[in-house]
Amino acid sequence: MSARPGEDIVLVVDDVPRSIGPLCLDLEAHGYTVLVASDGASALARLDLVTPDAVLLDALMPGLDGFETCRRLKANPAWSHIPVIFMTGLSETGHIVKAFDAGGVDYVVKPVRTPEVLARLATHVRNARAARMARDAIDIGGHGVLMVDAHRRIAWRSPRAAAWVAEFFGGDDFACVAWLSENVPAAGDCRASTRSGHTITARQLGAAGLGETMWLLGVRPDGASSASRLATASLTPRETEVLSWIAKGKTNRDVGEILGMSPRTVNKHLEHVFEKLGVETRAAAAALASRELG
Repeated sequence: MSARPGEDIVLVVDDVPRSIGPLCLDLEAHGYTVLVASDGASALARLDLVTPDAVLLDALMPGLDGFETCRRLKANPAWSHIPVIFMTGLSETGHIVKAFDAGGVDYVVKPVRTPEVLARLATHVRNARAARMARDAIDIGGHGVLMVDAHRRIAWRSPRAAAWVAEFFGGDDFACVAWLSENVPAAGDCRASTRSGHTITARQLGAAGLGETMWLLGVRPDGASSASRLATASLTPRETEVLSWIAKGKTNRDVGEILGMSPRTVNKHLEHVFEKLGVETRAAAAALASRELG
């Protein structure tokens, strides 16, 4: 089944298809394109063909259960942004905690109530889309961003950060997190030379969620000055997003629509950016960003 333009895609995974028939019909009636998989393995195979906007996932299934399916989904950078809502008859606290530990964002108990599922689904799809747009904006601005969770795992990475982890750490997430944790202070940059003659820098931006820490990565030629205006300005992630779009010629109204804020809020962020960069005009900030971000 292919999605019609403007429709969100939901992958429903359950080993008893007849139990989810009414829910699938209700989802379609509310404008969703519904894909169905009967087990974890076939669900992951579906993801190789199409990226849904959300997954409704049963916990107990033969073979690959829902918990392991979710862990594998979240371990793939291409799928990690997809919100997973567990949908199961298990209601004990231990099972609920296990679902969240696996990477789920919500939990509904069978028999499911369609209005409840629709409300939760709409909220998580909307939040995931907004977060993805914000993270993409940071990546477009020339920065790599990593989110490290409380278990010292990379919970999310921007495409640029993923490329740098592959280049500098051979794709080894554990080596990357060890470097961040052991060699980078709470504030400021740390350098690591590479065989290619480039240096990767990392700066901790602080807490960004439930036990998660955000890191801002950058790469420059080895030996180049580390005291660039942007590197030392301590811009917040939101200020970096705004500046990256301003550097591309966007108006305050454009930036507001992209980032989901009012033009007035955009202007307030710009005032802080001007102060931190030591410039007085929009043109000067844009020129500086274009020169240093490339």
